[in-house]
Amino acid sequence: MPANIPLLNDSATGATADQGLPAGTPAFSPLYQQIKALILQSLQSGEWKPSTAIPSEQELATRYRVSQGTVRKAIDELAAENLVVRRQGKGTFVATHAERHTQYRFLRLVPEGGEHTHEGPAARRIIDCKRTRAAADVARALSLRAGDAVLQVRRVLSFAGIPTILEDLWLPGGPFKGLTAERLNNYDGAMYALFETEFGVRMVRAEEKIKAVLPDPEQRELLHIGAYAPLLSVERIAYTYNDLPMELRRGLYLTDTHYYRNALN
Repeated sequence: MPANIPLLNDSATGATADQGLPAGTPAFSPLYQQIKALILQSLQSGEWKPSTAIPSEQELATRYRVSQGTVRKAIDELAAENLVVRRQGKGTFVATHAERHTQYRFLRLVPEGGEHTHEGPAARRIIDCKRTRAAADVARALSLRAGDAVLQVRRVLSFAGIPTILEDLWLPGGPFKGLTAERLNNYDGAMYALFETEFGVRMVRAEEKIKAVLPDPEQRELLHIGAYAPLLSVERIAYTYNDLPMELRRGLYLTDTHYYRNALN
């Protein structure tokens, strides 16, 4: 068994409990939740890379000294949260933003005709990409200290040649060292797929705040709109594994020919 793997209490195996669960995992949580936390820890550390297979349920059961059913329940939850993908006859794989069914999970602006309307991918224009110091609100959102290094990016997304989304985003400086406007412009794919493949950071969930606003002069110029054009303001904090914030994004959306779609369970 790998070093530093805690022994957990499982009625099927008689194993005894030990220290070593990830921070924030209550010792009294159900056993499958503890196994889920340990698998998440391995995902966060990069032990299993996106698109690669994780060990089988039997191998994980042996590793953690629990029953295979306990491992299966933990993986069921990870699959339901789109963190892993089961493939019949092949095994369980780490989910990736490069896969078609997850690629646009975080982009929810849909043409009036619906998701199947042929519109083509958004054309992206990077307005700015610079290293700066985190202001208090940015630091708070990213669990940093005010003044810590962050990367600030501004970009415009256009559909059919019409500027539709203006985004400002902030990323912690350490994990995204080496990210430049040139790399953003040259990458042919979703931004989250770039973060995943080149920087080892996978966004797994997000929290959003939405409100209606009017544009300021600079925003009007970038989006080619008038002073009283209504915009949908969406502020998002995106998290990697174990609820670690990795991105603050503030987007302004034109919704005269699109709508913002959410699926609620």
